[in-house]
Amino acid sequence: MKVSPTGYMHRPRGHQSGFTLIEMSIAMAIALFLLAGLFTIVEGTRRTYGNQNLLAQLQDNERLAMTLVTDVVQAAGYFPDPTANTAVGSLPPITIGAAAIAAGQAIFGTYTVADPGDTLTLRYTTSAADTLINCVGVTAANSYVSTFSVVGGYLVCSPTNGGTASQLVNGLIRMDVWYGVKRDFTVDNYNVDTYLRANAMTAADWGNVSSVKVMLTFKNPLAGQAGQTSAASQTIQFTRIIAIMNRAGIKT
Repeated sequence: MKVSPTGYMHRPRGHQSGFTLIEMSIAMAIALFLLAGLFTIVEGTRRTYGNQNLLAQLQDNERLAMTLVTDVVQAAGYFPDPTANTAVGSLPPITIGAAAIAAGQAIFGTYTVADPGDTLTLRYTTSAADTLINCVGVTAANSYVSTFSVVGGYLVCSPTNGGTASQLVNGLIRMDVWYGVKRDFTVDNYNVDTYLRANAMTAADWGNVSSVKVMLTFKNPLAGQAGQTSAASQTIQFTRIIAIMNRAGIKT
């Protein structure tokens, strides 16, 4: 310990040192590397969460669209009290566009090669005691005619009565319809032996439709992402075969 001329004592200073420029650069590089990894994990989690939401919305749209179509297809040809009424009397002849629909005919459709594809028309008659509804949710004692089609990316239902045309579900590109008919009458039943598009149906076929195969083509919400760039992956198809309830089961 030293004594200054003024009489004050001074303690010796210890050795002092800081980080060098190289050490600071290495620390910053490590920090940036860790931050980059963290941001990568956050971005991957955010993308995965977003994709799951998109797929969940697609599945909801698929189920909703097919449920709406199925409910109306199953009711096609229905009329109240078959002991007092007949299909011909309950479903009189009508004209839809340029097509003449025969008395008793419950199903009709058109076929189009280009998008947005086919149309599907169904009709049935209800009474005040029935709870059947048309494709836009209206119920009354009436003869319903509902036409499904894809317009502007939406599944659309156009009822000729009981409501106005409504957009039901979005995200669609096209709708394709096949009609399950019976052409072999050597056996007396309603079994389907042929599936036809609307342009191949005859007048007799329209009266022998036992099922309808509906294919809805949706836009893939993940199109363009990694693994989703091929032409086949741009769309997702959802198919269901729907039985016409008045022809389902054993013929009696």
